[in-house]
Amino acid sequence: MSSTDERAADPTTTYEQAREELADVVRRLEAGGLTLEESLGLWERGEELARLCQHWLDRARERLAAAAPTED
Repeated sequence: MSSTDERAADPTTTYEQAREELADVVRRLEAGGLTLEESLGLWERGEELARLCQHWLDRARERLAAAAPTED
């Protein structure tokens, strides 16, 4: 299991924190002026944050589905 998978399994960053950092990463990439290495590092961090956000959203959907009444 990769470190990214481990973090996604038990994230310590909230959805809101991850979303805000992801927005910052996008702003920095769009602003330009970065070296290729800096851009690649930010892109990789953005991908990690996007996976983390998706993890939180998937968990929320599961909780909603579990709490929803079932039709007989």
